[in-house]
Formats: sequence, C-alpha cells, structure tokens
Amino acid sequence: METFKNFVSYNEYLGLQKPLDNDIDVGYYDPPNMRLKSEAIAVDFYRISIKINLKNRNTPEKKPITAIFFNSPEMVVNEGWDVEPTYEGMYLQLSKKIIEENRFLFKSYLDYGQHEALYLTNEEVQEINDVFKLMMKYYKSETRNSAVLLSYVNVLVSLVEAFYKRQFSTDPKQYNYIVSDFQQSLVDYYAQPVNQLPSVQYFADKLGLTANYLGDIIKHFTQKSALENIHDFVIKRAKALLVENQKLNTAEVAYELGFEYPNYFSKFFKKMVGSTPKEYRTKLDAHLQN
Repeated sequence: METFKNFVSYNEYLGLQKPLDNDIDVGYYDPPNMRLKSEAIAVDFYRISIKINLKNRNTPEKKPITAIFFNSPEMVVNEGWDVEPTYEGMYLQLSKKIIEENRFLFKSYLDYGQHEALYLTNEEVQEINDVFKLMMKYYKSETRNSAVLLSYVNVLVSLVEAFYKRQFSTDPKQYNYIVSDFQQSLVDYYAQPVNQLPSVQYFADKLGLTANYLGDIIKHFTQKSALENIHDFVIKRAKALLVENQKLNTAEVAYELGFEYPNYFSKFFKKMVGSTPKEYRTKLDAHLQN
C-alpha cells in the first residue's frame, strides 16, 4: 500500500492543483479531471474533505451523500474508492507540524475515520462554503496571512464540532447501539481471565471505530468519557469481588481486575471510592455485623 508523505505527491496522484504551501493546502475538487478509482492508500498528514452529492459506483442502490470525511497520518483511505465524477466539494490539508504547533485549535475529529463521516444538511453545506471562500481568499493572497488563515481553520473545526453534536442528537438510534455494544463489551471483557486493564482503544478496535469517535459518542450519551465509564465499571467489579469473595486478598482482587501492581489498584480504588480496598471491606463487614 502506498503512503503519501506530502501534499505535492498526493495532489498529483488525485489530479488536484499543486499546493501553495507545505503546511496548509486548501482547494476545490474537480472530479472530471481527477482520479475516480484507486486501491487503498494512506497519507502522512491530516485531511478534511467535504464532498457534496458523492456517489460510489460500488453501491449504486444508495443515494448520493453529502458529508465530511477525515484522514489522519497513516490511516488507510477508505480501503480505496470508485466514485462517479458528479460530486462537488472542497478539501483542507494540514501537515503534522502545523497540528503539533497549534494543537489547541483542533478537536479530536481530525482523528475520526472515513467510515465515521459527518453528514451535512443543506444549511450546513452553505455555512462551510462561506468559510472556505474566506480561507481560499487568504490562501491565494500574495501576502498570505497564516494567522488569519488558521483562524478560519479554527472556525471550520468549530462548525464541525457543532454539526457532530447535531448529528448525535437528531439520530440517536444510529448511536445507541454503539453505547450498548460498548457497555456489553465491558461485561464480556471480565467474563474471562484478564491480564491487563481494559482501554478505550481496545473497545474501539473491537467495535471497528477510532478511539476518538467512540469516546465522543460515549461522552455525548452518558455525560462521562469512555475512560470514566471504564473506571466506573472497574470499581463496580472491584466492590463486587471484595464483598462476594472474602477469600481473595487485595492483591488477588487487583490481579483479577487486570492491575499489574496491587499498590496501583489500592491508590486507584481510594481515589475513586474514598477508602482503600481493605478499609472498604472492613467497613462493610462492620456494617453487616451491626
């Protein structure tokens, strides 16, 4: 699989105009003059791609879609594509360098996958079009003002954040199964012997999602981050083990939960509950005796 390291080589591959800058590239798609079919590839930079009325030849029964797609370094680009030359759109490409230097401007959406697209309403398309016109104005200016250009990039990313919240809220059935599958996966994880604590990445891989996308959905619907949900479940499991299996000492409980070091489990438990596992068990035993 080919990986494109810079805008120049990728734009040439797609049939797009040559970039004017090595760290930020803004442009409009011209499908009749572009590569419409490709095998799987990867890019070593960030892309935000807005495609309007896109139709995939491999799924002719589906209606054209209007959506925002994301690519981040080394992410496989949709395992290839085969599209009709009838769509419109625009793109924004950002180097790893510019992201690292201005990380405060960007959200986790840049690390969403192509299968986690944001579907746009007509009104949202118009808003994004307006922002892109301003971006193009400053991008093509002979006296390019990077600060102004980045400020419009920030506006675009902020719009994306608002539109994702709209998508999560207006079509909850589409996401409820993800929350349910995540919660069930937590239960299943501890239905077998474990040797490490579960991670957000583990469940994202299991559900076929990126970690950021899974985390944002869980946060939206539970009001807690995916990691907080995991910690809550671990504590619930820890309490059950401390109560139901008195033969297990604190270290054995820690290993049952996947902690490598019992001391870390004790500190984690105290932080979450307010007492150490031993104190919790003692207090509970005293309460039961009374």
